[in-house]
Amino acid sequence: MKAMILAAGFGKRLRPLTEHTPKPLLEVRGKPLIVHHLEALARAGIKEVVINSAWLAEKLEAYVGDGRQYGLRVAWSREVEPLETGGGICQALPLLGAQPFLLVNGDVWTDYPFEQLLAQSLDKDRLAHLVLVENPEHNLGGDYCFAGQGDGVEILSGVLAGPLAVEKLEGRQTYTFSGLSVLHPQLFTACHRSRAFPLRDVFAPAFRTGHISGELYRGEWCDVGTVERLEALNQQ
Repeated sequence: MKAMILAAGFGKRLRPLTEHTPKPLLEVRGKPLIVHHLEALARAGIKEVVINSAWLAEKLEAYVGDGRQYGLRVAWSREVEPLETGGGICQALPLLGAQPFLLVNGDVWTDYPFEQLLAQSLDKDRLAHLVLVENPEHNLGGDYCFAGQGDGVEILSGVLAGPLAVEKLEGRQTYTFSGLSVLHPQLFTACHRSRAFPLRDVFAPAFRTGHISGELYRGEWCDVGTVERLEALNQQ
């Protein structure tokens, strides 16, 4: 399975740190954020990684290079203007191929074991598998909930896993999408390259047809989206 790291964002909320440094190269606990992801992917057995780039792309591409120092083969998907999460993936599909791929949002930090995602084999009835986390303070309303006990939801090794619902169903606990997932390229069949759109736009119809599953992760995770969160993460 190939992997993709989303790394093309401006990092506006991290200014002034990102005025001269691309967000994925900001240091977290002693090394650039993107290096944590590359090393974790290599440990899990991933060999090929696609990374999209836009803001300060030359600096990011020069630092990571072809990935050989991490035991990986890295291919770059350069964007003239950032295409958001969904548009960036759509443009990179020729590099990713026709098989499901592991997706990592480049501005999160986590100790999630990627080999656990590699065990997810998608089929025609399942187009995506998402990793959810407990709602952080900046997203208390959450994103998605599980479809419900008795409707395919299981407790696997003490962890909730099963079909997800996009609606915030009354009485159901919601959780936050971690930015980690396994996606099937068929999710993007109706999408147009070179158009900017968020990933949630392709999730929506797949949720309605019950083609998305998920799991709840309770390990370390942080959306490194602001200077305050980055500083707090480095102080832990």
